[in-house]
Amino acid sequence: MHNDLTFFTNEPERNLYDRFNKILKSNTKYYDLLVGYFRTSGFYLMYPAMENIEKIRILVGINVDKRTVQIIEDAQCGQLLFAMSHKEVKDEFAEDIVLEMQNSEDSFQVEEGIKTFIDWLKSGKLEMRIYPEEPLHAKVYIMRKDLAEVPDQFGSVITGSSNFSKAGLVDNLEFNVELKDSRDVEFALEKFEELWEKSVDITDKYIETIHEKTWLKDDITPYELFLKTLYEYFKEEIN
Repeated sequence: MHNDLTFFTNEPERNLYDRFNKILKSNTKYYDLLVGYFRTSGFYLMYPAMENIEKIRILVGINVDKRTVQIIEDAQCGQLLFAMSHKEVKDEFAEDIVLEMQNSEDSFQVEEGIKTFIDWLKSGKLEMRIYPEEPLHAKVYIMRKDLAEVPDQFGSVITGSSNFSKAGLVDNLEFNVELKDSRDVEFALEKFEELWEKSVDITDKYIETIHEKTWLKDDITPYELFLKTLYEYFKEEIN
């Protein structure tokens, strides 16, 4: 079997999660993520490895599946447009967050991961934006070193099929490649910056949605918790 660890498929000894852990803990200073879908399930797995990173930027795309339906409907009416207002983009993103949290594991790990994510957003360590102009289906992860400490290693870029989710990092059979040539890293960074400049900040929308519309909201009453307990206990009979 070929032993070159340039490709990561989540097969034994080729786990993308393990590769990210190694890179991010090795003097990585800047981490830029360009993904079609961002799932907090991926963040809660990876955030311990990102504790010492100075700056993290996450650029996500609009839910392509839902938008495709709308494009088809518009085309039938002779209005083939992708354009969305910034409010529409943020509202659609909020819907995706609510749906993800409804389907997420109710665990201490997930809760801690999301709380850390929000803390990093508030502190400025992490920035999150959405690209509104057209479908974005990329999966690009750019990791740059501190050249003062590691002058001979600019960094690396991983690209392929994996979204930033537990499925993409661990569970699914994927196909990703790591590029270490500085020209490749610079090219990826240049394209990232172009998209970043055209993107919409969704920091406040993410925090608002988590606190007001998910099971992590802070003002759940004892009565609501009681109803939730009854539902979980009797949901088979109810359904």
